[in-house]
Amino acid sequence: MDLLPFNNFHLGDDSTVEDFTVINNGVGDIYIGDRTRIGIGCTLIGPVSVGNDVGVAQGVVMTALNHNYEDISKPTSKQGVSTAPIIIEDEVWLGANCVILPGITVGKHSVIAAGSVVTKNIPPYSVAFGNPARVIRQYKPDAKAWQP
Repeated sequence: MDLLPFNNFHLGDDSTVEDFTVINNGVGDIYIGDRTRIGIGCTLIGPVSVGNDVGVAQGVVMTALNHNYEDISKPTSKQGVSTAPIIIEDEVWLGANCVILPGITVGKHSVIAAGSVVTKNIPPYSVAFGNPARVIRQYKPDAKAWQP
């Protein structure tokens, strides 16, 4: 745990963070909801908000941090960083070794397949996979059916 006192960290009731996971709130708050499981060997760099009843498999990376690269006369290490919050809504399942990029929202009750790289927001009740991840199925509550 790389937790600094000037940003917040919250771990909800009955939630678990498994071994070898890195949680870093140095550039933004980390919020983990209730009954959520963060698997072995994950990385969370804030600002990240993970909802309730979320399953995060092993090796998942959620980093809201980008290293700036604008001035070619300076090394990237001298150009600072920027952040864009990541939001994982309630009841999401993130498969093993997913990467969630800065500024992404994964909607409620969605599944992201193992190894996917999420570069765009995923709507609620969706199944997405690939690099970049794309939605392959979505549940339509009005129709009470899955749509391809």
